[in-house]
Amino acid sequence: VPMVAPGNVEVHVINSTLAKVHWDPVPLKSVRGHLQGYKVYYWKEQSLSRRSRRHIEKKILTFRGNKTFGMLPGLEPYSSYKLNVRVVNGKGEGPASPDKVFKTPEGVPSSPSFLKITNPTLDSLTLEWGSPTHPNGVLTSYILKFQPINNTHELGPLVEIRIPANESSLILKNLNYSTRYKFYFNAQTSVGSGSQITEEAVTIMDE
Repeated sequence: VPMVAPGNVEVHVINSTLAKVHWDPVPLKSVRGHLQGYKVYYWKEQSLSRRSRRHIEKKILTFRGNKTFGMLPGLEPYSSYKLNVRVVNGKGEGPASPDKVFKTPEGVPSSPSFLKITNPTLDSLTLEWGSPTHPNGVLTSYILKFQPINNTHELGPLVEIRIPANESSLILKNLNYSTRYKFYFNAQTSVGSGSQITEEAVTIMDE
């Protein structure tokens, strides 16, 4: 098997889900056989928004021939990763380069995990929600938009409310009685808004 690990491994983080890794080629003598390519082993150490460590799953990408760089797609935003590089010949892999640590920046969050509308009264509705399963960063706020829908399914004016990220419920007051409302709800990080969840609910007609 090859004797020497690739040197001078560098990682360039391109965005929250993509990084480029490059390395110096090993001396051909040290390959001790036919150079088949290089393997990059990489794995997520932890999410930076949740300190939970879980089963670490190593991923391997193979770059054929004498390439000295490769792309690592499909990374998770706002996470800490490690990687190393090994050279491969027909017999197997050489030693690993020292582990290199890199971090991906924040991304936009996934949609809130649920949105529930309860306790209808003449002029109010109570909203409850769950935080996104994948915050992909530090949540800065939630954005709630809502509008009335009349009997001919026309949409009325849209109201927008920004809600602090640490809240998980809200009582909406001063609504019209016996009116159907449509709600659009999403979470935000400093990067931008995540995908929204929609729901409809009706205030009651009379006590």
